[in-house]
Amino acid sequence: MTNNRIINNHQNNNSPFPPLNIRGGKGVLSVIKISKQKEEPAMKKMGLIFCAVLSLSVLSFLPLHASDIGKEVKITYLGHAAFKFVSPKGVVIYVDPFLSGNPKTPPELKAVEKADLILVTHGHGDHVGDTLAIAEKTNARIVAIPELGRYLTRKGAKNVTGMNKGGTFTSHGVAITMVHALHSSSVTEGDQVIYTGEPAGFVIRFENGFTLYHAGDTGVFGDMKIIGEIYKPELSILPIGSHFTMDPREAAYGAKLLGSKYVIPIHYGTFPILTGTVEDFQKWMKELPQTKVLVVKPGETVQ
Repeated sequence: MTNNRIINNHQNNNSPFPPLNIRGGKGVLSVIKISKQKEEPAMKKMGLIFCAVLSLSVLSFLPLHASDIGKEVKITYLGHAAFKFVSPKGVVIYVDPFLSGNPKTPPELKAVEKADLILVTHGHGDHVGDTLAIAEKTNARIVAIPELGRYLTRKGAKNVTGMNKGGTFTSHGVAITMVHALHSSSVTEGDQVIYTGEPAGFVIRFENGFTLYHAGDTGVFGDMKIIGEIYKPELSILPIGSHFTMDPREAAYGAKLLGSKYVIPIHYGTFPILTGTVEDFQKWMKELPQTKVLVVKPGETVQ
């Protein structure tokens, strides 16, 4: 009875495929060739479609390398909003190095031996993080908005460059442009709240021309389109955690405005209050197939 039903399904006149004769034997279905001229074109077409789908599936699981994404710029995610970038010429850049107190940073990456530049997007503790300790140990130059720069100088930092939105500072052959962010910025000491200037994001253009955008903490804003049009970042790094920043839906809209080839979601899952998820972000990003979502776990390097 089962075999008869299968035969009838295949012999439906509305089917786009040629009819198949099927015989059963000891629980095994055997296909008998009946009309070679009719069968081969359809089977060939099906074979080509299968190969194409298989190729795309395999490619989607292949590891991505720095040469594919960052033209040999090594990109290491340290958890929350913290990153380490190493340029093709070995320039080491940390962004928002919240490491020692970061529950997502792997223990072996909490200690920093070398840093040339430290970029700080705003004054909140989960972004300033270990900036002062790293700068003292490595003599790295800190780059921040002037008010935050002056605060860090008062706290002992000796090598600080204050800059503002729209400005570009070049060091070690790397061009750093400060851009807008929609957030707040302050440092809390006891019961005192100290203003540390406006929050910012950074566009980083490496010696080889590869350009990325680290949004810092931000809500979505229309001028993301301007950032995309002027600087053309190939990679955008966007917060998705909600509550303090964009949620996944807003981040996907921001990715649309920016038009980058790749996007890395950040600032989620560090604390329970950050409820945005990668899965939700990926769902919204299905509407933007030209931008590939790179889910990079803390401690992983695109290389």
